[in-house]
Amino acid sequence: MEFDRYREAVAANRRKHGFDVVDGGDDDFDRIWSANEDDPTVGSVSLFATVVNANDADPEDVIATADRFREVLADLTDGTSAATPIGYVVFAVDSAHDDLVSAATSYTVAERRSNVFPLVYDLESETLHTHPVPRLKGRGIYQRQSEDAERFFDV
Repeated sequence: MEFDRYREAVAANRRKHGFDVVDGGDDDFDRIWSANEDDPTVGSVSLFATVVNANDADPEDVIATADRFREVLADLTDGTSAATPIGYVVFAVDSAHDDLVSAATSYTVAERRSNVFPLVYDLESETLHTHPVPRLKGRGIYQRQSEDAERFFDV
């Protein structure tokens, strides 16, 4: 699958799941989508998602991009909502190398009252790499990530 086809498939999923396009997003991200939901485990959440073409990305780029997306979330939510912001940055690559997947899935998710999950989608094998769900502490937000990833990004 090629990047544009994948991003359009994700866009179709976001419409099906009630995500709206964020107006005045950010120059670093072509499209940002958002939705608000209530989660029985996590509570009220504001979800934000974007897909980036990461064929030329290295592990440091993944971390820097996830950090930039966290800043965008902070600007979009400006701390006034009681909802927990959760952001998903999907790095679409032709072939996902282990170091890229490791950088994404070991990224520090919770910071400054926001949660950003970098995910990697391998366009060649059509495989989505998500963060593992821990056995104990913090399980709810990681479980949410796993379910959201399957619903929105695994096409």
